[in-house]
Amino acid sequence: MSISPLAPAWLSYPEDANALRPIEWAGGVARTGNGELAVQGIGVAELAKEFGTPLFVLDEDDFRARARGFKQAFDAAFADLCGGVDVYYAGKAFLSTEVARWVTAEGLRLDTCSGGEMAVARVAGVPAANLSLHGNNKSVDEIRTALEIDLGRIVVDSLDELERVALLARETGKRANVMLRLTPGVHASTHEFIATAHEDQKFGLSMIELGEEPSPAAAAVSYALTHPELNLLGLHAHIGSQIFEAEGFELAARKLLSFQAEIKNKHGVELPELDLGGGYGIAYTEADTPREPAVLAAAMADVVAATARELGISIPRISIEPGRAIAGTSTFTLYETGVRKTVQVQAEDGTLSPRRYVSVDGGMSDNARPVLYDADYTAVLASRVTESEPIVSRVVGKHCESGDIVVRDVYLPEDVAAGDLLAVPGTGAYCWALASNYNYLGRPAVVAVRNGAARAIIRRETEADLLARDLGA
Repeated sequence: MSISPLAPAWLSYPEDANALRPIEWAGGVARTGNGELAVQGIGVAELAKEFGTPLFVLDEDDFRARARGFKQAFDAAFADLCGGVDVYYAGKAFLSTEVARWVTAEGLRLDTCSGGEMAVARVAGVPAANLSLHGNNKSVDEIRTALEIDLGRIVVDSLDELERVALLARETGKRANVMLRLTPGVHASTHEFIATAHEDQKFGLSMIELGEEPSPAAAAVSYALTHPELNLLGLHAHIGSQIFEAEGFELAARKLLSFQAEIKNKHGVELPELDLGGGYGIAYTEADTPREPAVLAAAMADVVAATARELGISIPRISIEPGRAIAGTSTFTLYETGVRKTVQVQAEDGTLSPRRYVSVDGGMSDNARPVLYDADYTAVLASRVTESEPIVSRVVGKHCESGDIVVRDVYLPEDVAAGDLLAVPGTGAYCWALASNYNYLGRPAVVAVRNGAARAIIRRETEADLLARDLGA
């Protein structure tokens, strides 16, 4: 066979369809002597037999190493500027009590987005001072809980919410630690639904002035500084997700530091903290070229230092939130293949070309990102190696939806058949976290592998679990 006219431009024809691209996989993943995919020496057949499929397989050592790597890289880059960096793991990427304990052990803090995520963190024993609460519409109960446990910081998203936090702080007799989330208007080269710093979206306080009126961001600063129940720590911005270029973060840092200088000039206050968000990309396919943490850290440190010097302000304590970049590559999803079929598709040149459809025992219920964001993934035959020729393939799920696609374009061996195991890398972030029970499928288990041993950290849902909330059952 040869290159398929149906393949996208970024997808190259593999010289070896059994080969793994290391940047897409956790450090402990490799093929064994018999060709089976294994993580820290444990073969996928053994994992599938013990824990079933679909299955999220997490290399705990890899996860911890990535968390530690971000902390060390940013601490080193900012050591002479502000003593180091507070790294907040974004729990929305993937969170469990075990994960919360891992990031704490590696010196990270934890960002939560709901009462449920706060509850996980509290059960895991994460100190409240190391927690952050995000969200554009926090409930009264969520804010009250944050205040009662003396949460490290509440990231406020609007003037309405700032007033709500102030009111609840007065009622509870607490002083709320708040950060103001701003929309700096920085364009991130990413999908529209995960770009979060432009004006026309639900997050953040606008920095745009309208006539004689102060911007919402400026009004929020004035409000926070004149209400003693609010302790204004600093500013926050998040420009998007799956970003590879450092330029967007650098531009956001300049805009926020300039606003810090305006606050100093107007109010005589230097805010002590600045959160530059996250969104650092990972390699899902060969089209992706993520930057190393040290490269990102050095670029951002240079901009922060130069901008603060130009503006004549002190360098605030910096924090970042690399959720996907820690969790994503640490995990792959293991599926068992079922039916397959080959269709003839008309290519742009008018000729017919074959596309293989390979169905697996999961789908959009365990990975909603392809249908939500047109996200691309890759896949490999995991249970064996083969000399069969590669054919352009589409890995699809078992749900009653034509859009139920797991991997849109990949070259898989032609002899992939029912009962084979497929592995899809890069599924550690926003896959289990977005999982659903569509078509009444139970959510998969999550298995962590460390020191050559596998253990379930989240068990598989059963049909009994699904029926437990059905009051008519």
